[in-house]
Amino acid sequence: MTEERIRGFGPVWRADARVLILGSMPSVESLRQSFYYAHPRNAFWPMMAEILGEPVPRSVEEKREMLMRHGIALWDTVAACERAGSLDSAIRAAEANDFESLYTKCPSIRWVLFNGGASEALYRRLVAREDARFHFARLPSTSPAYTLSYEKKRAAWKRALEEALHESL
Repeated sequence: MTEERIRGFGPVWRADARVLILGSMPSVESLRQSFYYAHPRNAFWPMMAEILGEPVPRSVEEKREMLMRHGIALWDTVAACERAGSLDSAIRAAEANDFESLYTKCPSIRWVLFNGGASEALYRRLVAREDARFHFARLPSTSPAYTLSYEKKRAAWKRALEEALHESL
């Protein structure tokens, strides 16, 4: 596989968002479908729906609306990079998204939840090491490449989201 320069998506946000969930960079399948977490085996959407007490969203609009109803913004740490395939370990020449712009638009964000270790590592390297405005938490990746059981992933995400959404009210 050859590396090519790829660009991610804009953020899903509303001005009253209290939590920001960050991935690393969309997978090949997500890029093909033009929205986050499109791989059929990625646990993100079923897990979010279950935790938030919602039906599993099918369309892009339903996915956006579900997150926004619950005060959750969604983005990736990386705006553009070179990568062959979908693995985070293949990311090269990464360029960060403009987080200060998003934080200005969403001044109520207090929690940043990383969907996996690569997202956190890239954020800390490219964006900021520490920022007293936010609580940061790394959660198990919802990717099928991360082999922790769905139940353990869901339990960790449920704890973090409940804390973040409850505390930020």
